[in-house]
Amino acid sequence: MPPDLHSFFSVIATAPTEEVLRYRFMDIASDCFGVQRWGIYLLNEQNKLKSVDAKGVSDTFIERYQQYGASVDPVLRYVRHYHAPAHEAIVLPQGGWKQSELYKRCCSTHNHEHIMTGPIVGKGRLVGTVNFARIGNAPSFGRSDLAALGAVCAHFSARLAEVRSLSATAQNILLQRLTPREVEIVDLVAKGLTNAAIGKELWITQNSVKQALKRMFKKLGVSARTEMVAKLREHI
Repeated sequence: MPPDLHSFFSVIATAPTEEVLRYRFMDIASDCFGVQRWGIYLLNEQNKLKSVDAKGVSDTFIERYQQYGASVDPVLRYVRHYHAPAHEAIVLPQGGWKQSELYKRCCSTHNHEHIMTGPIVGKGRLVGTVNFARIGNAPSFGRSDLAALGAVCAHFSARLAEVRSLSATAQNILLQRLTPREVEIVDLVAKGLTNAAIGKELWITQNSVKQALKRMFKKLGVSARTEMVAKLREHI
């Protein structure tokens, strides 16, 4: 067990927002697990990639992995199925790692000699993954690494659910300030429609849309369309 694992739990548990939670994880993970490359991949409601925090790897690698690696990643397949952490030696036969499509397509060219992935879960489904890689002659991951990652992912998943719930509650309070018609306008603004297009969609004048937006900005404490959408993005 890494010596500072319980400190890791503590900083995760006290993160006030999702952004801070991700920042703290990225700041501590490498020392805790002895990795040279690591990241957090979060998914949206449609199971599409929502955000990536990564260190030690380039955008080129991330793009290549998404395009060629994810579909053939045996470790990710295990994590998706069992919602449990895994590394390459658990899911592949001895000597199978360097013969795998993932290694050939992505990892060999980026010196990823050992990989380990853990689940981030919420509402009964996988909402993201934690990804680690050791390079060169670094030792492979073992049982203690898996146990530690399982514990960290459990704490991370729980805190992520908590801060998202708190954020949703705050946004719900904001949304309740708007009338049903104003919520429709927010939805259309988020889709990129102009005032004229919104008016046509809702059978009201362009000036009515303009005046409605002014009232909505005041209710929400914002000064621009983009700021309004960002503030309510989880509910539109």
